[in-house]
Amino acid sequence: MSSAPKDNASELTPSARLSEGALHGVVGYQLAQATIVATQVFAAAAGRAFDLRPVEYTVLALVHANPEVNGRRLARSLAVTPPNIVAWLDRLESRGLVERSRSSSDARLVHIRTTAAGAALVEGCTRALLDAEGAALASLSAAERAMLVELLHKVALARRRGASA
Repeated sequence: MSSAPKDNASELTPSARLSEGALHGVVGYQLAQATIVATQVFAAAAGRAFDLRPVEYTVLALVHANPEVNGRRLARSLAVTPPNIVAWLDRLESRGLVERSRSSSDARLVHIRTTAAGAALVEGCTRALLDAEGAALASLSAAERAMLVELLHKVALARRRGASA
């Protein structure tokens, strides 16, 4: 015997209108559902217009915010392997968006920075994303959006606490 989904709209899946049941309180599930929205927003606002994949935008934005960063720090910040970072940097460098140079004090280190074109691209892409996210999340007040960002940042910080435990 199957039971009909609850009429409580806040506990139904966004698309198929299925009851979430116990999933409603599972952070990972809700994050995955929100990721669907974020992915769609990125594709529409930035992916096609700026010819960037989300990970490429992320790497480019981190390099822009952290001039002279190295690949090892980028890999650690994104929880990926250094070869993955190298592949993404190769693509960004081939497009003239980042440049790499050996450290003058330690030849083993390679510093990465955005080029003028990379800086302009990441700044334009960020503006487009913020505008598109604002439209997609219009049902949230500015304070709620700021709170959402802060709470998600706190969730992400749990990774740092887990690594030191």
